[in-house]
Amino acid sequence: MTSHLDIDDASDAPVEPRGDAAWQDDVRQGVRHARDLDSLPLSPGERAAAQAAAARHKVRIPKAYLDLIDWDDPADPIRAQVIPSPRELAEAEGELDDPIADHEFSPAPRLTHRHADRVLLFPTYQCAVYCRFCFRKESLTSIGRGYTREALEPAFAYIEAHPEIREVILTGGDPLSLPDKALAEIRARIEAIAHVRLLRIHTRVPVALPSRITAGLVRSLQGRLMVSVVTHFNHAREINDATEQACRTLRQGGFVLLNQSVLLKGVNDTVEALEELCRELMYRLGVKPYYLHHGDLARGMAHRRTTIAEGQALVAVLRQRLSGICNPVYVLDLPDGGGKVPIGPCYVEARDGESWRIRGQDGAVRVYAEVVGE
Repeated sequence: MTSHLDIDDASDAPVEPRGDAAWQDDVRQGVRHARDLDSLPLSPGERAAAQAAAARHKVRIPKAYLDLIDWDDPADPIRAQVIPSPRELAEAEGELDDPIADHEFSPAPRLTHRHADRVLLFPTYQCAVYCRFCFRKESLTSIGRGYTREALEPAFAYIEAHPEIREVILTGGDPLSLPDKALAEIRARIEAIAHVRLLRIHTRVPVALPSRITAGLVRSLQGRLMVSVVTHFNHAREINDATEQACRTLRQGGFVLLNQSVLLKGVNDTVEALEELCRELMYRLGVKPYYLHHGDLARGMAHRRTTIAEGQALVAVLRQRLSGICNPVYVLDLPDGGGKVPIGPCYVEARDGESWRIRGQDGAVRVYAEVVGE
């Protein structure tokens, strides 16, 4: 069977004019290779350093995302996420190639089964945009494989053989970088497995390549399964008319929209930045802030990680300022496959039998006495 054109192929291959040409053009007109960094308004020193960092981890930035950068601001939060930095070359002790043990919990190629009722499925190891902080950047750079039906068959066979699996999470790489035909094939193959109830898609495409979110893409994912699309907005500057339209198209397709952000030093590590992001996600895009991830132990990313205590302080203030529906859960994805655990501040001060001392949002500690029946 033949493989399918995806974004990595689309960056160089000629494409016949068709309805989704806009996103193909967006890819081509952006940064596709390290050599394309020469076209950006970087100083000679910055350019040389960026080229060295790009040699360690793939670089790709669609034009729509590139256009968000304020080149007059060296600390621009969009720039910080995608332009290679020489600080990435400084690896700190304790950083890991596989920070959350994807490979250790992989019983079949392109599949990770770390939690009882759900699996990760990797239809492609290619992305529409390569984020410098990515915890899978070692795999994405070294593997570099796209989608074929044959490559996923062992994973599908594993899912069929494990009736406890209720969710299949498409990740990678970015599954929405695949063409509609490939997505429809994957969705149909998964929904033919009777015990699977929900298809979840983790993607940065609505953020960095919103023109890719078309009616055809939505149709390719509609079927028996409940579908949840988990986006990855990290800063309110990423939210504009194009991303709003992309999220509206997904919502109108009947999909549940959630967002995972990463807490990044110099990008969104202030109360003001997170507050605006969470409000705009919910109120403008209709996307529920789901998780705020503490930075994983990806190599070369010590300069972007906050301390856990700093993160806890931030989310404590967010809890005071934001509606509950706008608050994400602050989590740490533990190394060695320990999974995501909430690490937000604890409001329980003490307990004496059925009497609890609990700190309110106003800072005052109150006694709460449990009253339960026999």
